[in-house]
Amino acid sequence: MVWQEAEKTAVPLNLILNRLTVHSLDDLRSAAQVLHETALEMGNFRTAPCSNIASKEPMTDGKGAILATEIFGWNESIERWWERPRLALTSPLTLACRYESEPFWCNKSGLHTQQYNPHLAALDLTNFSERAMTEVAIVVPIHLPYGQIGAVSFNPIGSHRTDLSEEFEQYGDLLGILARKFICSYVRVMQAQRWICDDVRLSKREIECLRWAAVGKTDGEIATILSRSCATIRFHIHNAAQKLNAVNRSQAVFKAGQLGFLGSVN
Repeated sequence: MVWQEAEKTAVPLNLILNRLTVHSLDDLRSAAQVLHETALEMGNFRTAPCSNIASKEPMTDGKGAILATEIFGWNESIERWWERPRLALTSPLTLACRYESEPFWCNKSGLHTQQYNPHLAALDLTNFSERAMTEVAIVVPIHLPYGQIGAVSFNPIGSHRTDLSEEFEQYGDLLGILARKFICSYVRVMQAQRWICDDVRLSKREIECLRWAAVGKTDGEIATILSRSCATIRFHIHNAAQKLNAVNRSQAVFKAGQLGFLGSVN
């Protein structure tokens, strides 16, 4: 009754978001339950959450129970998307999440966004329902730090609906807010290992060197471009790698890119 109570009593959105926020392992099941109930009440949607579309590990509660079955009701063997490791590479839903950061709805006729995205228009939707494991869905991509991408799809219960344009217009933005709050807080609590140093600060010269390295320039070529010696270029890249806790040049470029230091590298 989460959403119905909110509509009747004008419960502020921030209170609902607080119930959706995972503060500790003990909050995982209750927060998932709130998202589940809210989606059902909004549009009779069944929720399919994923904290990392590149990982085969399903989302779990603090004791390791799979939330998709325990809370969200994906119990049939043919519905267990997390047991299909190739899904992230073949499903049009996960492919679209790599090119879009705002909620969209999709069916076999196309991927529909509030603002036109040419990358989505170019995606192959052949055998859509088989590859997406649904006829239609509202999908929320969630782009997280360090390049991780999560996603939550909201699938209408029953097979009679194939057009979600009205539901998307009414609830798309709100579902986006709710899904992001749940996934982002889940990842923050479940992320046990830091893979990068805190408070990384690269110098202007270090960033310049990494930017040129990112487009394939050698130390000698970077030295010519920046009018510096090869030794100086190697010095700056080495310092940047140490700050980024990178084991080599390639990883330094990758981590700097994921942290947004390199901008759009052409």
